[in-house]
Amino acid sequence: MDATTIISEIAGKAASASVTLSTSARQERDLVLTKIADSLEKNSDLIIKANQIDMQNAKAAGISASFQDRLLLTSKRISDMAAGVRDIAKLPDPLGRVLMERNLDNGLNLKQISVPFGVVGMVYEARPNVTVDAAAILIKSGNAALLRGSASASESNKVLVQLIRDAFADTKISQEVVQLIPSNDRSTVSALLTAKRLVDLVIPRGGAELIRSVIDNATVATIETGAGVCHVYVDKSADFGKAIAILINSKCNRPSVCNAAETLLVDQAIADSFMPIALKELAAAGVVINCDLPTKKIADQILVATKLATEQSWSTEYGDLEINIAQVSGVLDAIAHIAKFGTKHTEAIVASDADAISKFTTLNDCAAIMINASTRFTDGGQMGFGAEIGISNQKMHARGPMGLEQMTTTTWIVSGDGQIRE
Repeated sequence: MDATTIISEIAGKAASASVTLSTSARQERDLVLTKIADSLEKNSDLIIKANQIDMQNAKAAGISASFQDRLLLTSKRISDMAAGVRDIAKLPDPLGRVLMERNLDNGLNLKQISVPFGVVGMVYEARPNVTVDAAAILIKSGNAALLRGSASASESNKVLVQLIRDAFADTKISQEVVQLIPSNDRSTVSALLTAKRLVDLVIPRGGAELIRSVIDNATVATIETGAGVCHVYVDKSADFGKAIAILINSKCNRPSVCNAAETLLVDQAIADSFMPIALKELAAAGVVINCDLPTKKIADQILVATKLATEQSWSTEYGDLEINIAQVSGVLDAIAHIAKFGTKHTEAIVASDADAISKFTTLNDCAAIMINASTRFTDGGQMGFGAEIGISNQKMHARGPMGLEQMTTTTWIVSGDGQIRE
């Protein structure tokens, strides 16, 4: 069976079943989510066993350590996934919200209400937790889910999707609203992206190459999630202790994810005093350092190994324990650097000067700005969404972490009593 036929059949099943989901009560959707969370914890050993197969294959294929980290599932990560699903279940129903209502002069009543998109495709790499996060958010928001993970996570995803589908037992919602697209054939991605009358929306989640490929080739509507070349700017007014803690957390807490910092920008007014501390702390944490010439001179003096950054370095999302460092002549120069090399994801400023903070927040064009806080907080779970389906860098429809509300669109309801237009 060719890929187009496969997608047509899978999407058709999901679309037919989606009526059982979009018309369901919140309580029934929440019950499914609770059953999913319970099943994840109960079957933790089964999930880890499947994930170990994926990990063994990844290691045999020589896949990078950062990619393996995104692929890995542990008891703690499975527990966190279950907790995220329960958090989503506790959130208000995103469907049927009245976003606007007014009575017109001709007696018509006008309402704008939130409704599901319909059938939503997800294309993502490695991270099997996305399978659960995406399914949970789409179920709660009334959308059927077509999940196309990578071949590297195929065994993990098979088990996870089966557990998710089993959770619909004894409910009025069909398990066909959640579908796993085969990942052993790359052509299924192309077929999904061009299934315009069958699929309402596609969301890519992964590296820059995957995202660009989806955006460039899709005829189905897409929400562009973006790569994360995130910056931490340390202003001359910064508290050094806070700055170091924020820097290390932003870079080292989990370097493989998109909200990890890739570049440190330091106000040259404090470079001589702050830079030695930052360089030593980064080196002690095992971070590979690429830097500009003024910073390298400081590093050489204190015997910290560094490499001179290239033009390409500044726009690279490492996804690993590697960072760029540059000196800038104040907040405006930092903003100019970010505008040139950033990806409009997350930018952080460490400062106490209100004017510097105001400029940084006003002039930076990005999805999230952190003031005296780690870039790692750009996350649906951290922001109270329970989980996220991705982080949007674009400006249309949704921007930043996307949760339940961002997975709805709207319908206008116009109620009258026989009015006709003259």
